[in-house]
Amino acid sequence: MMIISAFLTATGQLFWKWGHSNLLYMLLGFICYGLGAVFMLKAFSLEKLSVAYPLMCMSYIFALFYGDFFLGEDITLKKAIAVALLGIGVTLTSYEK
Repeated sequence: MMIISAFLTATGQLFWKWGHSNLLYMLLGFICYGLGAVFMLKAFSLEKLSVAYPLMCMSYIFALFYGDFFLGEDITLKKAIAVALLGIGVTLTSYEK
């Protein structure tokens, strides 16, 4: 649920970026962001906060690829390492014995 929330949040932000020139994109951004919030609330009801919330960093990964594919932003080695470190941190935080 939280990964879906992260995806919808990043998608909503992408639409907001485009929404400066098209109000339909702005509206789609609000819809995606709102749905992301609903999924986040559902995830919080099913899982511990300390496990569920770190998964929101997945939105950074989605945003990195959105920037590359839709906005012409390059994925540099520095950005890739930063996202990898975030992924490692989330894995370590979410893993319980």
